[in-house]
Amino acid sequence: MTSRLPAKARIIPAEFDQNAVGRSLTAMILRLSRHAAALCFASAAVFTVMTVLEFFYFRSLSGGLPSLDMRFAGFTPDEGMAWLTALGRRGGEIILVWHYLTFDLLFPALLSVTMVSLILATGRRLKNFRAMPAQLQALLAVVLVLPYTLADYAQNIAVARLLSDFLSANPDSLSFASALTVTKFALLAIPVIVIAGFTLAGQKRP
Repeated sequence: MTSRLPAKARIIPAEFDQNAVGRSLTAMILRLSRHAAALCFASAAVFTVMTVLEFFYFRSLSGGLPSLDMRFAGFTPDEGMAWLTALGRRGGEIILVWHYLTFDLLFPALLSVTMVSLILATGRRLKNFRAMPAQLQALLAVVLVLPYTLADYAQNIAVARLLSDFLSANPDSLSFASALTVTKFALLAIPVIVIAGFTLAGQKRP
């Protein structure tokens, strides 16, 4: 007498659906436009706190010298060294903790998400933008903002390294931090100009 065992069902591993992931990511980015007002409020609130700390606390530590983050046109190695020297180790540690490891760790990401939401919100008022595929709309918004995001975090890392290790401050490292500061603001201007352009175009349409 022979017994037959039930045949084992063939196990097929679930395939990774890249299209589904892409659609989900696109939908998540596009939904940001619905929260543009709330994101603007949050960004403004964080920026206000950072500005108050800069003018009423950090500058008292540096003898009135503006932080490197505030120097839109960059700074010379001598100017950067003067700021670090005026701060001293204690002042440098305070700014490192209360700026670069707290508020400025959050702010570039928050501002970037806010600008993506504004690009989508203002762009969708335009017929040509609405006619674009959803994935292209999301991709365009991200591509316009991402370079600024990367530059801002790179600049934060460069300055934080100077504050955490004064021995690393030399003409080369200070010039590099200055170049990143200028690059950050230049790249920030791109999405700002696009948002302004979309807004004006939306107001002028019949």
